[in-house]
Amino acid sequence: MTYEISQRFFFDAAHTLRREIEAEGSARLHGHTYQGEVAVSGTVDPETGMVVDLGQLRLLLGQVREQLDHHLLDEVAGLGIPTLENLCAFIARFAALSGFRLSRVSVWRDGIGDRCDLRLP
Repeated sequence: MTYEISQRFFFDAAHTLRREIEAEGSARLHGHTYQGEVAVSGTVDPETGMVVDLGQLRLLLGQVREQLDHHLLDEVAGLGIPTLENLCAFIARFAALSGFRLSRVSVWRDGIGDRCDLRLP
């Protein structure tokens, strides 16, 4: 059997965004509370009874959070344009360094109802 196990985290950050619709408000410096979730898939290790130790996943996500929380996303190295899509890709690239078998990375903003899911093979 294959399981998917996940851990959520949040971060507060500011950014600007150039776009055609809602252009004026997006171009001004503004912030959001973001929610993130990283899912790992695999089989249960018979010795541990776990797909992955959630403590290790929380440690990893704490490192990701440090790079994003209370930062200006426009200035985060390696992020690119601070869109939900690029946040998912940034988190996925960082989390992939752990060796975990990632199945999904999600980023959303409850306050305005936006969400992005990056599904990985």
